[in-house]
Amino acid sequence: MNCKVEKTEKANEVKLEITIEAEKFENAMKKVYFKNAKYFNIPGFRKGKAPMNIVEKYYGAQIFYEDAFNEVATEAYDEALTENKIEAVSKPEVDIIQMEKGKDVIFTAIVQTKPEVELGKYKGIEISKVEYPVKDSDVEHELEHMQEHNARLITIEDRALEKGDISTIDFEGFVDGVAFEGGKAEGHELEIGSGSFIPGFEDQLIGMKIDEEKEIKVTFPKEYFSKDLAGKEATFKVKLHQIKKKELPKLDDEFAKDVSEFDTLAELKASIKEKIEKSNEQRAKYETEEAAIKAVCENAKLEIPSGMVELEIDNMLKDFEQRLSYQGLNLEQYLKMIGRTEEEMRKDYEEQAKEAIKSRLVLEAIINAEKIEAKEEEIDAKMQEMAKNYGKKVEELNKNENLKKYLSEGIKSEKALEFIVKNAKFAESKKETKKQTKKSEK
Repeated sequence: MNCKVEKTEKANEVKLEITIEAEKFENAMKKVYFKNAKYFNIPGFRKGKAPMNIVEKYYGAQIFYEDAFNEVATEAYDEALTENKIEAVSKPEVDIIQMEKGKDVIFTAIVQTKPEVELGKYKGIEISKVEYPVKDSDVEHELEHMQEHNARLITIEDRALEKGDISTIDFEGFVDGVAFEGGKAEGHELEIGSGSFIPGFEDQLIGMKIDEEKEIKVTFPKEYFSKDLAGKEATFKVKLHQIKKKELPKLDDEFAKDVSEFDTLAELKASIKEKIEKSNEQRAKYETEEAAIKAVCENAKLEIPSGMVELEIDNMLKDFEQRLSYQGLNLEQYLKMIGRTEEEMRKDYEEQAKEAIKSRLVLEAIINAEKIEAKEEEIDAKMQEMAKNYGKKVEELNKNENLKKYLSEGIKSEKALEFIVKNAKFAESKKETKKQTKKSEK
C-alpha cells in the first residue's frame, strides 16, 4: 500500500491518494469468489462448482470488483490514517481512479481532520458562584411525597365527586359524532385535578354521583400529538362507577418507623436534609462546571468541520433512539407521531452538537497545555467501580484496551474541568450584591 497526502483548499481537510497492489486486489477477488461460489448457476456446471475464470467470463470480471474493493480499501484507508497520523473526524468521500483486473487499485479519499484549538483565557475566568442551600420547605415537600406514597385509598359512597378524588369511569369520545381511535376506556382511574386528561375534562366531572352518566365537551389542544384531533371539539360520554379518596398518614414518630429505618420524625427529617444537600452539591458542581467550560469555550477559537457535526448528530440520534426503544418505539414511529422529519430533528440538534464538540476539543487542548494525566490507580478505581456496577470481573475488563483508553480520557476531562473551576474567580451573586448595597445605604 502506498499513500500520498495533500491538503485541500478547505480548512481541516486532506485528500489521500491510496494505491493497493494488484496482487492484493486479486487475492481479495478470490476471497469474494469462494465466499459467493455457491450462488452462481452456470450452464454445464453444477451450482456453485464453476471455476472463477468461467464465472468472470459469464458475468464479467466486474462482478467481484465492488466486494473486493470494500475488502481491501477499508484496511488500506485505516492504515493510511495511522501511518500519516491523521485524526479523521468525518466519513471519507471516496472516488475510485483505477480498478481493473491485473492492475493496482488507485482511489482517493477526502476526509476532514480534527481542528486545532487556539485557547484563549482559561485561567482566572470569572463565573458566578452556584449554591443551593436546603430550605425547610424542601424537606417538607419530600415528606409530603412520602405521605402520598403511603396513603390509603378509602371508598366514598355518600357524596359527589370532588377535586382530589380518584374516580373510576367509563368513557367514549366522539368528534363530529364519530368515535375516534383511542378515545374509549372502561374502568379507567383518574385523579381529579391531576391534569392528566384533556384540559377541561376533569373539571366537568366534579359534582357527578356514582352511576351517573354525563356528556362532556372539550377541545383538544392545537399542539396535540395526533394531527387528526389537534384543535378539534370533542364530546365524551362518561359514566362514573366509583369514588375513592386518599387518606394521608399523620406525620409523627410512628410514620418515621413505618417508612424508614429511623425511630423519630426528627431523625427522618435530618436524613432527608442530608440527601438533599448531597444532591444540591452535585447540581451546583455540575452547573459551575457547565458555566466554566462555556466561558472558556467563548474565549477559544476553532473551526469545527461539518462532517464532525454530522457524526455527532448521528450519535445523538442513536442515543435518542435507544431511549425510545425502552418505550417500544423507533425513531420513524416517533417522528410520525410528532409530525416531523428526521432532517428537521437533525437541524434541531445542530447547535447542541457544535457545543458538545467544542467543549470536548477545548478540554483536550487544556489537558495537553497543562500536561494533565490519568494515573494507573485512578483507572483501576474506575475499573473496580464498573465491575461492581455491571457484575463483571475486573480481570475481564482489564483486557479491554479501548475501555481503559475511554476511562483514561474521562478522568483527564474531569481533572481539566476541576482545574478550570479551581482557577476561576467567583463573582458575587446578584442577591449578595443587593444585600451589601442595602447595608451600605443604612
